[in-house]
Amino acid sequence: MHHYIRSIGFAGLAAVLLSGCTSPPQGKTPYQPTADMAAVLAAQADLGAKPIDDLTPAQARVNPSIADAVLKVEQQRGMSTAPMPARVEDVQVQGAAGLLPARVYRPAMATPGPLPIILYFHGGGWVISTIDTYDSSARALANGAGAVVVSVEYRKGPEDRFPAAHDDAVAAYRFVLQHAAPLGGDERHVAVAGESAGGNLAFNVALAARDQKLPMPVHQLLVYPVASTDLMAPSVQENARAKPLSRAALEWFIKYYGRGPQDVADTRLNLLGVSDLQGLPSTTIILAQIDPLRSGGETLGDRLRTAGVPEETRLYPGVTHEFFGTGAVVPEGKAAVAFASERLKQSFAAVPALPAPTRRGRAVRARTAQGY
Repeated sequence: MHHYIRSIGFAGLAAVLLSGCTSPPQGKTPYQPTADMAAVLAAQADLGAKPIDDLTPAQARVNPSIADAVLKVEQQRGMSTAPMPARVEDVQVQGAAGLLPARVYRPAMATPGPLPIILYFHGGGWVISTIDTYDSSARALANGAGAVVVSVEYRKGPEDRFPAAHDDAVAAYRFVLQHAAPLGGDERHVAVAGESAGGNLAFNVALAARDQKLPMPVHQLLVYPVASTDLMAPSVQENARAKPLSRAALEWFIKYYGRGPQDVADTRLNLLGVSDLQGLPSTTIILAQIDPLRSGGETLGDRLRTAGVPEETRLYPGVTHEFFGTGAVVPEGKAAVAFASERLKQSFAAVPALPAPTRRGRAVRARTAQGY
């Protein structure tokens, strides 16, 4: 079976998978989670979480998440379950096919603006999860980086299949550039960020900005991004049965977001197929050791550096996919947010800000013209 898969390539494998045939044998991860990460995984299981590949999209969307598990661990430890303080506002942004719900986070401590802006895309394989699921990450980045975080609820499959989410991400970036002032931000200080599928979207925004001659993001933060569609990658095989993300779950996401086998070769999904990576913004890649996506992220980092892009990858041992938002109970999550925030602040500081009078004028005109 393994020889057969290698001979037909991943595009052929996708055809097999989407036809409902049996997937390749799966192995057991050689890595062990830390005690805190294990506590979160155990809490998710205690809440009744089922393997996503056994569920329909509707069922998967109400399956207990890692965010739910963090709340349970906090309760078990007698900790406060209140979210990290931040100033939060629900808004709408323009997507590729209409308005999209979004949430704006500002640091809890009022800071004279305009502030940098982070356009953030949540994870969920382009099928599940919402801005609510990833609320902790957005709050942590707003406070850590001292920035306005705009978290966008892009369209998802199977209702809206590829490339709907990708088109929405680029449209949202255009919107944020145009509305930086009324958001309280500076259009010269806009970064993109995302986790998992959202990391893939953030990278696609940077590519689109370069290729469509839009103002470039000053930085891209890619947290365990979907960088490859290769199910034979070393980390996919090592962590085929990992939780909360397994090999079977990756197949499931492809099935419900992709339109067919041809999409797995599209470089918007398979970032490692992009031939030219020059001219992209400085990049931070956060990876988890116990994660099928690790190898793709590592290779992407290597290729960015080879292309001359300032890049730093940091791998966190003993943690799994989704650890970034677990900082309340998993120290590695807190450390990863701190590292990412510092990298973002360095990139913001390296770009001159607009003169204050220009900002104020643009803010007034934007509010008048757009009614934001």
